[in-house]
Amino acid sequence: METATAASSVALVDRTGVAASARRVDRRGHVGFLVPALDFCFSQARWAPTDIDAVAVDIGPGLFSGIRAGLATAQALAGAVGVPLIPVTSLDAVALGAATGHRRIWAVVDVRRGEVAVGPYRPVPGGVIRDGSAELCTPIALRATLDSDPSEALVVGDWQALPQGALAGIHGLKTGRPRYPAATAVADIARSRAEKGEVPHPDEVRPRYMREPDVTINWSDYREEGPWV
Repeated sequence: METATAASSVALVDRTGVAASARRVDRRGHVGFLVPALDFCFSQARWAPTDIDAVAVDIGPGLFSGIRAGLATAQALAGAVGVPLIPVTSLDAVALGAATGHRRIWAVVDVRRGEVAVGPYRPVPGGVIRDGSAELCTPIALRATLDSDPSEALVVGDWQALPQGALAGIHGLKTGRPRYPAATAVADIARSRAEKGEVPHPDEVRPRYMREPDVTINWSDYREEGPWV
């Protein structure tokens, strides 16, 4: 399941490939998309929920409501069926979809508030590996990072969310696809980790927000302070 960005997607995948998939781009429509998309995919593939061996979900960074919706649905499905829950980050999924043979990959995910989550990756046969830590950046900080990188770079992900011209003129830099992570990439990463035995306990699977929510509740406005508080 992929709901950390504006592009929600669901895929059923086995060793032969993608059995069924569904996708919709809607920054606010994650909750309304997920269950109908799951029903559609199970119907198309002629699978039952009990046929699955694991559930993979994007835990972020990205949109807070989307991450929460996807993780809650994935936890419910994995718990009901009794299968492992495997977390994948949106940056990993974006980087895996990049098509390059030698350029250093910079995956970008829009987290709003004028910031993007960014992570560097290096292409290897059969995929990519992380080449540094993920960080939150302003467009100015991202440009400074890319300017200081001597290697040829490929920026993928939601770089279109950056201000116009934010990446213009950087030597050796190219931009490319995918713009959003896909459920198929989430599944590929999760399968590799499952084969290596890298399956966490369900209690260890947590959202990766990388910063505080856009909206918080000031509970003091909703309660009366008294002698027992």
